[in-house]
Amino acid sequence: MSERKYFGTDGVRAVAGEFPLTAAWVMNLGAAAGEVLKRRSARPCVVIGKDTRQSGDMLEAALAAGLTSRGVNVIHVGVLPTPGVSYLTRYLEAEAGVVISASHNPYQDNGIKFFGADGGKLSDATELEIEAAIDDVTAFAPVSGVDLGSVTDYGEAERLYTKFLRAQAPDLSGLRIAMDCANGAAYRVGPKVFQAAGADVFAVFTTPDGRNINRGCGSTHLEQLQRVVRGGEYDLGVAFDGDADRALFVDSRGNVIHGDHMLLLGARARGDAAVVTTIMSNMALEVKLTEAGVGLERTAVGDRYVHERLHAKALTLGGEQSGHVLFLDVSPTGDGVLTALLTLAAMKKLGTTLDELHDELVMFPQTLVNVRVGDKKAISRDGRVQAAVEQAEARLAGRGRVNLRPSGTENLIRVMVEGPDEAEIHEIARTIAAVVEEQGSVSA
Repeated sequence: MSERKYFGTDGVRAVAGEFPLTAAWVMNLGAAAGEVLKRRSARPCVVIGKDTRQSGDMLEAALAAGLTSRGVNVIHVGVLPTPGVSYLTRYLEAEAGVVISASHNPYQDNGIKFFGADGGKLSDATELEIEAAIDDVTAFAPVSGVDLGSVTDYGEAERLYTKFLRAQAPDLSGLRIAMDCANGAAYRVGPKVFQAAGADVFAVFTTPDGRNINRGCGSTHLEQLQRVVRGGEYDLGVAFDGDADRALFVDSRGNVIHGDHMLLLGARARGDAAVVTTIMSNMALEVKLTEAGVGLERTAVGDRYVHERLHAKALTLGGEQSGHVLFLDVSPTGDGVLTALLTLAAMKKLGTTLDELHDELVMFPQTLVNVRVGDKKAISRDGRVQAAVEQAEARLAGRGRVNLRPSGTENLIRVMVEGPDEAEIHEIARTIAAVVEEQGSVSA
């Protein structure tokens, strides 16, 4: 596959107003995307949604200008969770969808992520076509008059997406739930759906001002939600991130319930043969799944890789500790509100509580040591390093695991060791790190 210039694993992301997320470049991106989509449909339609960031309006307008300049019709759905844009793309039978968001990043950042007609990630081939077309926009044939695209504001978007979520919700009557909406895209949808399902909801961080998204709140900052739950006699708390494609819980005591807990609960309730998660999921999850007769597939870090493995193995349940959980039999993309609803549905089906789940799934201690090296690729293949890892795995003898992985951005090797004895795993990690450091200085 050709090397990408602009698209990362989750679209284009940068500080808004700085290259490439300037108004001029984003307009060219829209024109390029429009030109590519016209190769597939004579009159394409694209759905555009956004989160609550201040820069969303600018980027939305620039993208729409580029798309309509090539004869593409645009449907604005306004502020809506990322998975809501995916849902509306399918519902409205559009050729593509776009969400303008930088997820859990601070408000200064923003991003542009494309969906295909099926509501899933736009294919790599199409993204590469768009990248190639960006450099040729000045050579595009003129489009004018009735051939230009139009822009429509779709007022039914939130209602339809909420209706879809409500259809997946269990009866939540009797539950007192605290909810952190991160001043983000779920600030209306989240409370509305849970209240409609019968829950008594106390929602916080529901007053976005364009600059407070994720600031000291949301799924990456659970401290305030924990205080609310502990102080208010709530049954549980749930937090979303800025674009609401992930969710985390806290139990009635304020303990964090993350993706590993949700995967165990979901697999038991649904009867999945296997689940997919990443190398960072705790071995305690693997042990409990094995006891339940459920297989575990591990991938590299990143929901993209989880998604790919689920498709390759014809599985439907997978996710990460971050709370980005995939239920591919219900939705083609991660959905924080949906994840929360389906987790509570599993809890009610099994007759358990999040407190009981937390106490049952006791996480193995885990340590991570970063070692700076000269050539991280060479170290990953080094014979002495591999021998040190094999010796450590033999010592743990199925009681734990070792993982070495190069950093994606720095010349670092990350040494992760996990097992039931905290002193032992720290000793093993130090031993392996010393070998990595010694061999790294040799290869430098």
